[in-house]
Amino acid sequence: MLVADRRKLLNGNSFRLGVSGSGKSFSAKEEIVDLALSTEDDILILDPESEFASLVEALNGEVIRISATSDTHLNALDMDSAYGNDRNPLIEKSEFILSLFEQLVGAGNLSAKEKSILDRCTADVYRDYMRGGYKGQVPTLKDLYRQLMLQPEEEARGLALSSELFINGSLNTFAQETNVNTKSRIIDYDIRELGEQLMPLGMLVTLDSIFNRVIQNWKKGKTTWIFADEFYLLFRYEYSADFFYRLYKRIRKYSGFVTGLTQNVEELLKSDTARLMLANSEFLILLNQATTDRDELAALLNISDNQLSYITNVGAGHGLIRCSGNLVPFENSFPRNTKLYRLMTTKPGEA
Repeated sequence: MLVADRRKLLNGNSFRLGVSGSGKSFSAKEEIVDLALSTEDDILILDPESEFASLVEALNGEVIRISATSDTHLNALDMDSAYGNDRNPLIEKSEFILSLFEQLVGAGNLSAKEKSILDRCTADVYRDYMRGGYKGQVPTLKDLYRQLMLQPEEEARGLALSSELFINGSLNTFAQETNVNTKSRIIDYDIRELGEQLMPLGMLVTLDSIFNRVIQNWKKGKTTWIFADEFYLLFRYEYSADFFYRLYKRIRKYSGFVTGLTQNVEELLKSDTARLMLANSEFLILLNQATTDRDELAALLNISDNQLSYITNVGAGHGLIRCSGNLVPFENSFPRNTKLYRLMTTKPGEA
């Protein structure tokens, strides 16, 4: 039996890497079940492939399915007094809104004047809400749009027009009041149906919601576990990649742990940031790997040829655990004639 407590590691963040069918999701679900049953910690899942919903529902968690056509909404402007990292919540939110608009109009395309206008309008839309003790109706992007339209500068109207599709148009799912339970102990953010246009914005809004839950929990003395499935997708978009990296670096301070899962190792390792995250993680689970991925991982993690045999053409649940620099081969067998197995497996015909 192999036992590892990530909470005792210098850096308890973790990654699970392997080809499709190698057991990545199953391994993560085992850990989620263990955390759900043996701790009072919160568990938040970023789920772009809709693989965790059944398990989360069985654990009495909340599945938040977000798409352009769903009735589920997350307000991008949600903010309470605990928002941010011991700074003025308004400053933190203003920085987030700048990132959001940079995502909408294109990286580096916001001028200094446009940033000043956005900062001013952000303060305007939150003024009454903050004066009221963060009670009452939270502003939305629709309020920000209206405030932009009231400004005298032509640039303000340009900002409003650039964001119109995502605020008043058909992709306005993040411009409305939150109408789902974001306080549940276990949450699955199912973003499979977001689509290409909404995905970059959706990643940012969801990560913002997750990080601020981490901060709120930390202030209560509570631990938070984050699982990001197919996390290589985050690195397709500059601002979600940057946000995730900052989350990764800071989360230990706030009693949190990140777990990333992906089968697209080669694409992930094109990002220098992702390579740095992998190299600095003290807990990795390496399952069956494609040839090119094995070579990349061997070079990055100093894996010997003999050790590579444990992640070469092996069955599901077989691989290597890298913990505090030590590599240990393992085989994970789980009874198949159980309800838990059926909830955790993604094999066709077994779920």
